[in-house]
Amino acid sequence: MRDRGRTRRLMGLGARTGGALLKTRLGGQADWRALGEALFEGLSELKGPAMKLAQIMSQWDDLLPPDLAEELARLQRQAEPMPWPRIHEALIQQYGDIDHYFSEVEERPFASASMGQVHRATTHEGETVVLKVQYPGLAEVLESDLIQVRRIMRLGRWFKVPQARLDALFEELAESLRGELDYYAEADALARYRERYKDDPRLVIPEPLPALSGPHVLAMRYVEGTPLRELTDADDATRQGIAQTLADWITQELFTYGELHADPHAGNFAADGQGRLVIYDLGAVIAVPDARLKAMMQLLDATLKHDAMGMDEALMQMGGRQGQGAPLALYRESAECIAPLFEPGEQDFSDVRVHRRLRELTPKVWAAMDRLQPPADTLLLSRALNGHYWNLVRLGARLDMHERTRPLLEWA
Repeated sequence: MRDRGRTRRLMGLGARTGGALLKTRLGGQADWRALGEALFEGLSELKGPAMKLAQIMSQWDDLLPPDLAEELARLQRQAEPMPWPRIHEALIQQYGDIDHYFSEVEERPFASASMGQVHRATTHEGETVVLKVQYPGLAEVLESDLIQVRRIMRLGRWFKVPQARLDALFEELAESLRGELDYYAEADALARYRERYKDDPRLVIPEPLPALSGPHVLAMRYVEGTPLRELTDADDATRQGIAQTLADWITQELFTYGELHADPHAGNFAADGQGRLVIYDLGAVIAVPDARLKAMMQLLDATLKHDAMGMDEALMQMGGRQGQGAPLALYRESAECIAPLFEPGEQDFSDVRVHRRLRELTPKVWAAMDRLQPPADTLLLSRALNGHYWNLVRLGARLDMHERTRPLLEWA
């Protein structure tokens, strides 16, 4: 990866992003389509931290300008793969004589991500495996890329995002990216999760293959599945089954094991032929202490009671609000947006009325960002939960959240 060329392109993207934000702030109409196309062209080639930032943005696609959201979604589906000669170079670095280990390695990847891409391979015993290959040279350019990403993120001040929050978000992003380069840690997480859920017939987690893995290649047994984003055309029973499993798994992760899968990109999940949820990527798993869970459940409890003062108090105890706090009317409107999903009975996550109200509320939230500052230790958790929520939205989940949360609220 060429450091100088990457820096120029990242700075160019930052300038275009800043121009769009400035035009909007001055009352004009930004060309979000053009900006999205620029992001697609630049980030699909650059990979690394900037691509990861776009993935984070895309998880809130219903709250972004539609043209920008569409281009970010396209970036996830059609990101340009790393040319095969570069991947071949990484495989040689890992294995030396590739033919000694594999009878075939498919040159065309079947999945591309921000930090690596996945290629199918066949062993000499005839077994199909997948090789998650880290982009060559990525570790060397990571820190310089992060410097440029930090400059781009400073543009968030145009939206009144406090500098402290931007700094905390950057540190969270940087830490998670550095962690994703540790394939040994991901292999350990795969093994831990396979043991944890070995008796759950609804979950499938690929088996890591340590003998074929190393610092830049993670080998796993191949598990076929239909990616979550492609389940929109699946029958309702399949989608609801996957949604139920996903919701149950997230709850169990948080309240039984005190952990959470923190990279909820839709490409990391699939449904196999038996309707089971496949979890492909465990490169980002975070610990969630009981104290943090209880604080968040107390905020939810106040929200569902439409208790604006209680919401403010909960945010203050979490370190998530400054000064005199947000206007009480904003708390009430937020409660009115969220509460319908927790009414007794099945609620439809794809109900556009909920998303419309969230979109309408977003400018008011941005306007109060100088008084609402989510604490640094909840940023990654909040982002992960948001991403999992939007995955449930994409599945058209119908869940009884009232019944699901009642014992959790009592516990908190």
